[in-house]
Amino acid sequence: MIEITQIVRELVIKSGVKNGSCLVYSPHTTTSVLLFENVDPNLQRDFLAHMSRLVPKSDRYAHGENADAHLKSALCGGSVEIPVEEAKLLLGEWQGIFFCEFDGPREERFVYVKVING
Repeated sequence: MIEITQIVRELVIKSGVKNGSCLVYSPHTTTSVLLFENVDPNLQRDFLAHMSRLVPKSDRYAHGENADAHLKSALCGGSVEIPVEEAKLLLGEWQGIFFCEFDGPREERFVYVKVING
């Protein structure tokens, strides 16, 4: 889990959009973008441990070796949309934007950030 909140905040400011929304999307089938608590790192460990119990690595999946990563990604989702007001993300006090890699680390991963005026 990599927190990308500050990067997204800076992109919102650079966009010049004052009011609208911000879409953060990952095009990779073994990754997710999610909103999560960003103060206590123990929660990140708890989340990843729970996901591993919920969807364990196994050779019993028909897909093969990284099926668990695809399933975790599908459960968590590939994107989030956050309202923007006065060029600021409307996040909760302890809320952050996280990029999750369930089949890695990989050398090249990226997310798309689209700030929409409206």
